[in-house]
Amino acid sequence: MLDRTFTPAEANSALGEVRPAAERLVELRERMRELESSQGRSVIAIGGNGGGHAAGDLDAAQSELASLAGAAAAIVEHFGSLGVVVKDLDVGLVDFPARRHGEPVQLCWHVGEDSVAYWHGYDEGFAGRKPVDWGEEGDRK
Repeated sequence: MLDRTFTPAEANSALGEVRPAAERLVELRERMRELESSQGRSVIAIGGNGGGHAAGDLDAAQSELASLAGAAAAIVEHFGSLGVVVKDLDVGLVDFPARRHGEPVQLCWHVGEDSVAYWHGYDEGFAGRKPVDWGEEGDRK
């Protein structure tokens, strides 16, 4: 069963805290992808003629990657403590466990959206998103 459920109003209220953290997650993942790509190019260059790259460059990138991964993990852990489920770090997609007419569902939001305005069943995922079509009454049954 669900540990915490949100009404649509509660999920939207939580965006004050969730939005900046989700935006930070997206930034962290973007930087991580840049570093991973750069590392790949450096490994190829070092394996060839060096291409002006040093093993120290790889160590620095690896250290930064570890730091970024730790920061991302801390945000995900914080979301968990709020009852929010992270679905996709790259786009800042999160779900808020909820109940719609007594049935467990997920309120769905991602970075760039103004509000929590969509929901989907647990087995539907993002592709099954539908507009929130219920009020606050009876959401906790």
